[in-house]
Amino acid sequence: MIKLPQTEEQLMEYIWELKKAFSKEIMDKYSDPKPAQTTLSTLLKRLTEKKFIDFKTYGTTREYYPLIQKEDYFATHINTLIETYFNNSALNFASFFTKKSKMNKSELEQLKKIVDDELNKQ
Repeated sequence: MIKLPQTEEQLMEYIWELKKAFSKEIMDKYSDPKPAQTTLSTLLKRLTEKKFIDFKTYGTTREYYPLIQKEDYFATHINTLIETYFNNSALNFASFFTKKSKMNKSELEQLKKIVDDELNKQ
């Protein structure tokens, strides 16, 4: 799965959040200054061509919806990050993440619970 440019990724964030939306609803998600309608149309067309979104047509309007789920998109990129920078080791990544992130004690305890729950499933 390809990594989207920042503008397209931002648009995907809005579409994931809305689940399905017309371009006006998507435009409303942007803060000022909002992109031109032609810019939004171009971005929607690119995402459609890349098979990240599709649409249903109602007369002259289109309702857009995601074909790629947010979790799947980001999981692919996290795995690429792990392969590229952590010798394909999730353990190296987790070690780096827990040491270098700004997690407080409560968050670390929550992470430990997640790990413990995963261990119990195996």
